[in-house]
Amino acid sequence: MVQFKNRYLVIEVLINGGKDSSGNDPIIITEYNLLKAIKDSILLNFGECGLALSLGSLQVKYVNPSTKLCIMRTSRDDYQKIWSAMTMVKSIGKCPVTFNLLALSGTMKACKSAALKCEEAKFEQYKLEAQNHLTPERLSQIRGYIEKIKTLEN
Repeated sequence: MVQFKNRYLVIEVLINGGKDSSGNDPIIITEYNLLKAIKDSILLNFGECGLALSLGSLQVKYVNPSTKLCIMRTSRDDYQKIWSAMTMVKSIGKCPVTFNLLALSGTMKACKSAALKCEEAKFEQYKLEAQNHLTPERLSQIRGYIEKIKTLEN
């Protein structure tokens, strides 16, 4: 029996436009708009055949809209195509973005540890920036995202 081999990518989505004057992000990163941008890039750069080959294995496992951290799963054969398509994405919606690959792993366990390390570092930075303005609701929301990473399965 042949085992399906995966690659897991930990990605940070950097918004190039910054924040508007009210302090809100210009776009909320969701599983839907992230996948749509990557699929459109695959279609544009690799054609319909390239898109069809990579669709069977492409899946977003985790998205944090506040820290813009994502975990994606793809097949071992297609991860380079997905990675290159991500680097060619210029915008999500009408908001200019850049993808930053933080970790590439063959197992979910290694991917989870890399994502946890990154999320905890961003959480500490956020606590320093927010200081007295950090509400209990926001703290519980951030802890919920960290717990969600810990419970990820294949």
